[in-house]
Amino acid sequence: MKKKYSKELLIGFTVLITLLIIFFGIDYLKGVNIFKAANYYYASYTDVAGLAQSAPVTVNGYKVGLVREIEYEYDNPGHIRVELSLDRKLKVPAGSEAVLVTDMLGTSSIELKMSNSTEYHNVGDKLTGVNSKGLMDNVSNELLPAVGNMVPKIDSLLTAVTALLTDPALTNSVKRLDNVMANLETSTKQLGAVMANTPSIASDAKTTMANVKDISNNLTAISSDLAAATAELKKMPLDSTLNNVHQITSSLEELTSKLNSRQSSAGLLLTDPQLYNNLVNATASVDSLIVDIKRNPKRYISIKLL
Repeated sequence: MKKKYSKELLIGFTVLITLLIIFFGIDYLKGVNIFKAANYYYASYTDVAGLAQSAPVTVNGYKVGLVREIEYEYDNPGHIRVELSLDRKLKVPAGSEAVLVTDMLGTSSIELKMSNSTEYHNVGDKLTGVNSKGLMDNVSNELLPAVGNMVPKIDSLLTAVTALLTDPALTNSVKRLDNVMANLETSTKQLGAVMANTPSIASDAKTTMANVKDISNNLTAISSDLAAATAELKKMPLDSTLNNVHQITSSLEELTSKLNSRQSSAGLLLTDPQLYNNLVNATASVDSLIVDIKRNPKRYISIKLL
């Protein structure tokens, strides 16, 4: 009998241990650290969509606790009470808010917005619960109305595009564009033919440039000679030469005036007819005398022989 009692006691103890392990194991799987002391606070919300037990409670992105329990407030219809399990070392300033935040996937968490108060909540106090607008709320409240307003404009735009595409003028424009492209292709071929003759043109241009270069060299040589001649002219005594020319001109003017004057022999010789006639007669007489001397030399020359 004693042996049977001991066996039943062992079985009962084993079941109790198993139940404890299951109980605390479930809490552990939920993220509850049964070996870590925690303080409990409460917050009330009108909507906890996406929030589940063991959801994280964060401060500035750092996890400081988790959601311990969620239950409906029957004494305050329309509200849900959320129990928060926070680190015992964390002190919550008075006036802090527990903001329910929903991410893009619809999962919610609690974010504590700490106030600057120097007074702190007591353990078990009720914090102010605030529902933050999530991404889907922004889509429903802002994006969808904007899209709804754009739908009529898009419909009008599609109608205008359809009318444009069915307009015969567009078809004619496309045909004209085809003609333009065909002409452009022909022009391209002609340009290719012209470019094929470019080497000969380039050769002629090269020869021409060589000739131009030779002409330029000749002009450079001429310019150098002109520069040398100019330098030589600068070295010449131009002032004295011009003075000599001026003196010679003056002398020629004086000689010319004397030749034209009757006061000089040369002037009389050039201007007096009688003198000219006398000279002519004298010349004729001398000529007659020479002729007579040639004819009768004995008359003028007597040779005596001893």
